[in-house]
Amino acid sequence: MPSRGEMAGQDWGANVVFSSRPTSARPQSARGPDGAPAGPGPSMSKVAGKTNQQLEDETEELKHQTVSADLKKAIMQARNAKGMSQKDLAQKLMTDVKTVQEYESGKAIPNNALIAKMERELGAKLPRAPKK
Repeated sequence: MPSRGEMAGQDWGANVVFSSRPTSARPQSARGPDGAPAGPGPSMSKVAGKTNQQLEDETEELKHQTVSADLKKAIMQARNAKGMSQKDLAQKLMTDVKTVQEYESGKAIPNNALIAKMERELGAKLPRAPKK
């Protein structure tokens, strides 16, 4: 008669424990001259034919447009003149409070459609973002 473990399909033989430490089975030829692993990709000093400095300079050119200082000041003044909180304005615009906060802090990407809605709700003329 088979034992209980054999009937359940379990193997109660020797257990093998695998180490989580990496082995140094890689050949030395797979490593670069500095001892770091050599990968198939480009070196980090040049990507797409550009140096790191060129890539860094390029990202400075690609910054998105943000709300101007006069727009953020005009929104705050108009909202305060109406006695509204940021939350009240956000509810009337059917948007979240974070959007109003970003406009008033100057971090938002200007959207002329939203600025037009703000004008209607606040009853004040707001400066528009220039078109690209």
